[in-house]
Amino acid sequence: MSKNLLTISLLCAIFFFGIEKSHAQNTADKNQNSSLIQPPYLKAGDTVAIVAPSGILKNRQGEIKNAQELLKSWGLHSVVGKHVFTQNNHFAGTDDERCEDFQNALDNPNIKAIWCARGGYGAVRILDRLDWTAFKKNPKWVIGYSDITALHSDVHNLGYQSLHAMMCTSLQDAPETIKETISTFKDALFGKPLSYTLEASTYNKTGNASGELVGGNLTILQTMLGSKSQIETKGTILFIEEIGEYKYHIDRLLQSLKRAGYFDHCNGVIVGDLTKIKKNTTPWGTSAQQLILDVLKDYNFPIAFNMHAGHAKDNRALIFGRQVELRVEKNKSELNFSN
Repeated sequence: MSKNLLTISLLCAIFFFGIEKSHAQNTADKNQNSSLIQPPYLKAGDTVAIVAPSGILKNRQGEIKNAQELLKSWGLHSVVGKHVFTQNNHFAGTDDERCEDFQNALDNPNIKAIWCARGGYGAVRILDRLDWTAFKKNPKWVIGYSDITALHSDVHNLGYQSLHAMMCTSLQDAPETIKETISTFKDALFGKPLSYTLEASTYNKTGNASGELVGGNLTILQTMLGSKSQIETKGTILFIEEIGEYKYHIDRLLQSLKRAGYFDHCNGVIVGDLTKIKKNTTPWGTSAQQLILDVLKDYNFPIAFNMHAGHAKDNRALIFGRQVELRVEKNKSELNFSN
């Protein structure tokens, strides 16, 4: 091969390598910046499956009936999983039974949303048994909070949005006492834009941020660490909530996430309800809000408190995986979801 021909060949190789590298980088950038896939919003006539992937539903038939009546009032049909009222010690049936109900809902193309009856504990035990093949062909909303964070995490890692919202057992409360809980759930389910103004908090760390909203229950997020269900938090707005823990345990959870690099590349944090915090014999010394600020003091992102979401009556719907804009001020915060 002549020297000139060799030179031309090398130049061509470099040229095409550059094109291919640029294409690959553009694709990577596009994937990184793209929103997760949104399941279709519901419309009248659609069917919702009610399942129980976690804790036992003992003497709670009335709440499931109330949930079915609520869906009916919205023009929706409902089907209740075969094992919802099965009792297996702590759980709503064995792992196999709870998995069967959830899998059936995933596989049925006529089911447009999967509404978890309650949380508690148990979803993590069925995660690795689920087959999401049919779900990818016919995405549907997975709905719940608390222990259902485990399922939200897997749905997120599959590349789909999900709905952090009330569960069937929320209807143990009279509907008139949880108006915002119900109305925001309906709005999210039917595709009405969500936007929240959060009450003032002296703990707010001011600033503006945007990104995909992710997160859920703090204990479950920590439980997912080191597994394939751990979510990527780079460029996200992280929502956290908790119930029934000592302050030192909340600190332990946050420290574990921090040491794992969970907050290193977050764009912002939203703190939901911290309910029924236990009193230890040795006082912690600060509020739970200050505890969170102390753990996150080394980060520059904004932190908003007073988001009404979690284990309180006022549990407003959040769309995980959706792009949001967060504006945090001392006198208020604003959270706006993209359409």
